[in-house]
Amino acid sequence: MTDAQRFRDLYEECHPRVLAYATSLVGRQIGEDITSETFTVAWRRMRDVPAQPLPWLLGVARNLTRELRRRDGRQYALAVAEAQRVITSGAQVDDVAAGVTERAAALQALAGLSDADREVLTLVAWHGLGPRQAARVLGCSTATFSVRLHRARRRLERSVNAIGGAAPGVPRVPRVSRDSCPTVTAKEH
Repeated sequence: MTDAQRFRDLYEECHPRVLAYATSLVGRQIGEDITSETFTVAWRRMRDVPAQPLPWLLGVARNLTRELRRRDGRQYALAVAEAQRVITSGAQVDDVAAGVTERAAALQALAGLSDADREVLTLVAWHGLGPRQAARVLGCSTATFSVRLHRARRRLERSVNAIGGAAPGVPRVPRVSRDSCPTVTAKEH
């Protein structure tokens, strides 16, 4: 397979997810620019792209975003609603009113978290990465990522429950069991 064919396959497979990730970091317009630049880097470094390219591409997008923020010196707002729309376009909600209420509470709770917590949670929940892949995006070990994810989930749970207690009709989040958290095996280290 030639580099051009491999790049074409890579682009078709990963573009929507890289765009959603970049959009969740910096908004739609700049997210599109970051995504284009990410694939430009991938083209130039095609031989460095691993067999499972998504974590590598998301790492490139993350680094480009950090570089952009340093260069400009401005803060960019996290476009949580836009990222969710990109990821879940076409999803059906059975009860529209309950869906809107739950979504509003979840977005409000998510917006109240730190940038680091939002990124950890969205890598797993919206971008569908496993702990090992997400750790690679963030440049940390799988064990470190799992701890960060666990803590971020607890903070999100407390935030949603606080909002749920204040707003009638918003369901409270039950305690998350250990079974629902990813485990780290010796093989993943």
